[in-house]
Amino acid sequence: MGVLLVSWEYMWRVTALHRTDGSGDTGDLPPPLPTAHVDEFTKPLADGVGPMFHRRFSVRIEGAAMGPEELIDAVAADLNGPAPSTVAVFHRTRGKQGSPARPGDEYRVQMPGPWDGPVRVLDRDALSIRLGTLRGHLEAGQIQFWAGADDDVLEFGVEAWSRAGDRWADVLYSRLRVAKEIQFNMWVHFCLGAAGMAGGRPRGGVTIDTRRVSQDLL
Repeated sequence: MGVLLVSWEYMWRVTALHRTDGSGDTGDLPPPLPTAHVDEFTKPLADGVGPMFHRRFSVRIEGAAMGPEELIDAVAADLNGPAPSTVAVFHRTRGKQGSPARPGDEYRVQMPGPWDGPVRVLDRDALSIRLGTLRGHLEAGQIQFWAGADDDVLEFGVEAWSRAGDRWADVLYSRLRVAKEIQFNMWVHFCLGAAGMAGGRPRGGVTIDTRRVSQDLL
């Protein structure tokens, strides 16, 4: 039912989406994992299967009432704020309830279908929050939420470096593309939710760039 609902929302979305796809290289690899937040529960890229997908989702926001730092503070204070509840719900499993996300905190991301995913906050600064997958996640990799400004226009983005967590997930993700499209829908909604959280509206829709990196380069 969750997958059907997500598909329905996808078909009726009126926001312009600008998608590009291409081949990636070693320049598309994620930042190193911080040793302070790596343990036996960490699920790095090396534990995944198949190619890695480096995906960038970004939106330019007109009329925002927040600056980049304020928006990241708001997202850190409530990861469910910009997240579409029909696609993803963040449940904190480690860290102080009600406090902003900080390195070491952990969440279980509840999603449609059999792919709830545990993640850990790896890094947080004034303009970004970076998460890493944990054991049991459908994927292996990292994801980062960031904010910035260009010509006095607020920008928000989601950047993901991920590959299938196991062979079954590889079939769903890179072959049947089901999980990949669920992820696509989720992060497009997240960008639009961030625009609403900032008190503005998207200018020109959402831009999505996907680069496929061969597993031989990982």
